[in-house]
Amino acid sequence: MAERQEQQQVASDGDAAEWKQVAELRAVTQAQDPSCKEEDDYTLRRFLRARDHNIGKASAMLLKYLKWKPTAKPHGAIPASEVAREVAQAKLCMQGYDREGRPLIYGFGARHHPARRDLEEFKRYVVHVLDATVARLPLPGPGRQEKFAAVADLKGWGYANCDIRGYLAALDIMQSYYPERLGRVFHIHVPYVFMAAWKIVYPFIDDNTKKKFVFVADKDLDRTLREAIDDSQLAEIYGGKLKLVETSN
Repeated sequence: MAERQEQQQVASDGDAAEWKQVAELRAVTQAQDPSCKEEDDYTLRRFLRARDHNIGKASAMLLKYLKWKPTAKPHGAIPASEVAREVAQAKLCMQGYDREGRPLIYGFGARHHPARRDLEEFKRYVVHVLDATVARLPLPGPGRQEKFAAVADLKGWGYANCDIRGYLAALDIMQSYYPERLGRVFHIHVPYVFMAAWKIVYPFIDDNTKKKFVFVADKDLDRTLREAIDDSQLAEIYGGKLKLVETSN
């Protein structure tokens, strides 16, 4: 009964032809990896959309994810205690929601120090943050939000904070294993020197994802953030009322 109700809910959300493709994607993928049955239809739909509804490409992407998942998260999740050094830097604050109901991540680029980071721990930290952010979304269902948003504050960022390997690793994790989760990233207080690093990273960003990165000029900062984020959810440091707690859990 519960399964039939879920199928009815799914069928009522979006295009029937797309859900038919989701069913095809499940059949193709599950034949190669039975663990696919544990993933809900909304997850499969995100993989399908990430590959422009090409079932062959979406299946290959999904199979890669199914192989990665038990290895990267053998206990189902990565607790903060396993990435304690990254957490201690307070470089990310997972608080607030934008006006579209997307959970927010406030990031501070100048707090990231690649000379002191272990790349494998950093990658686990990225997974920890993404899972914690996704957990703030509503349960899958018709018309419910599936994406998150971020404010990336680069004030004070310099060459000592530049971490191309780390940026590319984080990008790969997000694009390969959390497709169609990113809604928007506002880059603010961007120093000129950052653009040299951005030019290296940019070619590795999927075409569908590139448009989600927005660089905000200082003169437009207040208006842009307030248009996207309610005052109650906007961090105090940007003129809002949300007090950031500089820890991750």
